[in-house]
Amino acid sequence: MPVYVALLRAINVGGAGTLLMSDLKALCEAAGLEDVRTYIQSGNVLLRTKLSRKDAARMLGDALAERMGMAPGVMLRTGEELAAIAANNPFPEAKPNYLMVNFLSEPAPKDALDKMVAPDGEQAHLAGCEIYVHYPDGSGRSKLKLPALKLATARNLNTVRKLAELARQMEGG
Repeated sequence: MPVYVALLRAINVGGAGTLLMSDLKALCEAAGLEDVRTYIQSGNVLLRTKLSRKDAARMLGDALAERMGMAPGVMLRTGEELAAIAANNPFPEAKPNYLMVNFLSEPAPKDALDKMVAPDGEQAHLAGCEIYVHYPDGSGRSKLKLPALKLATARNLNTVRKLAELARQMEGG
């Protein structure tokens, strides 16, 4: 059975979508997902399933919507995909905690960066279902405006690397 990493949007961010990781793990197991593990308090779940990626994302999204009263958004990636995302970082000089990878459920349109307003020197790079954003002064006070990120969930490069490593360990590699 493949290992997936579920990256959940709007979980435990700024007081919205509060869900204890123990409750998230139990919800995933009740939904039939196997070998469920969570990583940090920001909606990261490692899991195994016989379902297709699309069906697993839909099932997990439905279970979360029922539990939370809203569908937060579920992006699934394999450990190999996360490792490639980290390795293909278009901003290699950026500090890993100043580089956010924004995960989308579908490829962003080619013009996704056209409406970007980056008053603090932020840089963005589109790569299929991911948008990399380098925040030279950190993301906390950034005034970046990028509408394409509205449906994305972001993880810094350190977290992406760690999730790839944990998935590799689960796969036995």
